[in-house]
Amino acid sequence: MNVEQARFNMIEQQIRPWEVLDGSVLSLLSVIRREDFVPQAQQALAFMDLEIPLGQGRALLAPRVEARMVQDLQLSKRDTVLQIGAATGFVTALLAHKAQRVIALEADPVLAAQARANLRTAAVNNAEVVEGDGHAGLPAQGPFDAILLNGSVADVPAVLFEQLRDGGRLLAIVGHEPMMRATLFTRVGAGQIRREERFDTLAPRLPGFAEPSRFTF
Repeated sequence: MNVEQARFNMIEQQIRPWEVLDGSVLSLLSVIRREDFVPQAQQALAFMDLEIPLGQGRALLAPRVEARMVQDLQLSKRDTVLQIGAATGFVTALLAHKAQRVIALEADPVLAAQARANLRTAAVNNAEVVEGDGHAGLPAQGPFDAILLNGSVADVPAVLFEQLRDGGRLLAIVGHEPMMRATLFTRVGAGQIRREERFDTLAPRLPGFAEPSRFTF
């Protein structure tokens, strides 16, 4: 496989057509080696338009979804970011190049160790991986300029909104199959949250978040 051609095709045929037009994000995808964040047994899938299973119901999201989420958070180099669901650290690396600091929560200790090792190999020095499922966030380290949920949830817990600065953004994939929407929440004042649905997609559930009953009586 011509790795660089596969990377170019991923960017130009999958990611750019999905309204990822931020030049800084596209440039990062050219230089951060996604294949280094994919388990060895699945290397052939690194540039394909699909989720890569990681076991225990976890997965690397499709590259176009990862890129769109990073773009839509609208990060600056002054931002401190909380990521919930580090997986193997690829999205963490993207966030770290866009922000000042990233703290990534990962519930699976095996994945957390992989993410740390992958970030070291990629020379990412402004991100740390903390073990934890993320449903309560990390209030001791907040408030945050941005929070990214790297997977889906039925609803976003209110405690996460409380950890945003005024003007801070939270992006999450919200809903139930077959209809989930990546949704951008912005804290516009104390207790006030503006909600904007950005795109439709599907993603595996993040561990540790409540799953409300869908039945009413």
